[in-house]
Amino acid sequence: MGWHFRGQEVIEAAEGDEGGREFEHALTEDGHGLSVPKDSTSVPEETDNHGLSSCGSLWRDIPNRMNYSKRIGLLRRRMSGAGLQGLLVTHLPDIRYLCGFTGSSAALAVTRRAARMFTDGRYTAQAAEEVQAAKVAIMPTAPTVAAVEWLAAQVSVEGAAASVGFDSAHTAVAELERLRAALPSRLRKKLLAPVKSLVEPLRWLKDEDELAIMAEAAELGDGIFEHLLGFIRPGLTEAAVAAELEYQARVRGAEGMSFESIVASGARSALPHGRATQARLPRRGFLTLDFGVILKGYCSDMTRTVCLGKPSAREREVSEAVLEAQEAAVAAVAAGVECGAVDEAARGVLRRAGMVDAFSHSTGHGVGLEIHEGPRIGAGQKDKLASGMVITIEPGAYFAGEFGVRIEDMVAVTRTGGRVLTHSPKALIEL
Repeated sequence: MGWHFRGQEVIEAAEGDEGGREFEHALTEDGHGLSVPKDSTSVPEETDNHGLSSCGSLWRDIPNRMNYSKRIGLLRRRMSGAGLQGLLVTHLPDIRYLCGFTGSSAALAVTRRAARMFTDGRYTAQAAEEVQAAKVAIMPTAPTVAAVEWLAAQVSVEGAAASVGFDSAHTAVAELERLRAALPSRLRKKLLAPVKSLVEPLRWLKDEDELAIMAEAAELGDGIFEHLLGFIRPGLTEAAVAAELEYQARVRGAEGMSFESIVASGARSALPHGRATQARLPRRGFLTLDFGVILKGYCSDMTRTVCLGKPSAREREVSEAVLEAQEAAVAAVAAGVECGAVDEAARGVLRRAGMVDAFSHSTGHGVGLEIHEGPRIGAGQKDKLASGMVITIEPGAYFAGEFGVRIEDMVAVTRTGGRVLTHSPKALIEL
């Protein structure tokens, strides 16, 4: 197109919402979160295909009906509330959330009236295909430096107050020094200001498109687990089980794994994060499988503990207590409930069973474009659940040198409760 920046071509993409139109959250009939125009009098109708596009990106099967303009509109409201004229976004999952870009090198600059995504020449075609709600600048310099220079040219920096925010949680000290060095000396001290992420809280609330994808990812995980039940046998190595698990994920359509798969057998099942080793599955004992897939950019997460052979009375007692704790926490999920109360629902069951000291971690966490997002479902957490959040519920009990049990589901929060996305059986399975 005819617009250039520092001598480099800029690809036009639908920018939308250039006037910083305000948006606010609304709820669908079943309580899921959606972002709608503030002056809208109705919620968008649900689509027959659950919001999924019939054709995806050239590089990913990404639904192209995500409303990125609405997301940037919501971000601008948060920027205005923070007194910012501009924002530098460098965390790649945040960039993907705001404009759809899936490359590995980018920076997004947002002002109250414009948005520019900066990347390098490797992504010229990909950015043209993927990016929405922002214009694209292909640069020979580092994208973050180019973005800061552009922001400096866009915003007013009169007075002492800084006017451009950057995410302090995702900006190294050395990177900040490099960004400031690229600015004119008069701006180095007052242009950039550290802020707590303004994008992350938006990502906590999934829209209908995201919820549909995450339900599909959970279903894919269920299918893999069902397959593994027929594959697992004594004598196989944990690594062989992990390899089969991850092979099945790929051939069934996953882009990758959400995290390194946990396959821990026998006494190693007492390790909450027991990675797969060359240890062989025992003829009798527990096997914990904790894994997730990435589908269309979104992560799934599930855990099941099965038993090879017949469990002992003690093993069965622990398994039943963990299942009761997990189901109590799922039942406690609803919009408006404090995260700490959900944690206590699980922890209280294990406390009454005399096993609370064996529960060594939080009950769960948010999940989405990243495997660990907010909110944290832990003891004393005051954040309140909101409709549209997707969280995990994963209590466990671990006895070092003996065995461990963990059961985990993904749960979508609605106004009236929790909708479990993971449907694999949770009662103890004997193989």
